[in-house]
Amino acid sequence: MVVRSPLTDDELDRLFRALADATRRDIVTRLLAGEPASVSTLAARYDMSFAAVQKHVAMLEEAGLVSKESRGRERIVRSNPERIAQARALLFKLEQIWISRFSQLDDVLADPKPPTRK
Repeated sequence: MVVRSPLTDDELDRLFRALADATRRDIVTRLLAGEPASVSTLAARYDMSFAAVQKHVAMLEEAGLVSKESRGRERIVRSNPERIAQARALLFKLEQIWISRFSQLDDVLADPKPPTRK
């Protein structure tokens, strides 16, 4: 069974590659839970260089999970909940496939008669 997504394979690869890192997941979580923040504000929360946080944000932006806008000298980062919803929808479809398969397996295992061969 093929699961369709509104995202291309390349977009999905970028999305899940971006979410594969704990720091990037934390940045997305902070932005989803709060207000948009400058890259400087985000960088102050991590024990890494400003440049490293900038690279994390750039990867999140490339994946469509956040967007940046210039406000004077600052770059304000905001989350993109729609992209998270797209990833969630795809994962939900995949989960439904596995639930269906396990249900079929349960049915087979619950049948006391072995299947007949033709």
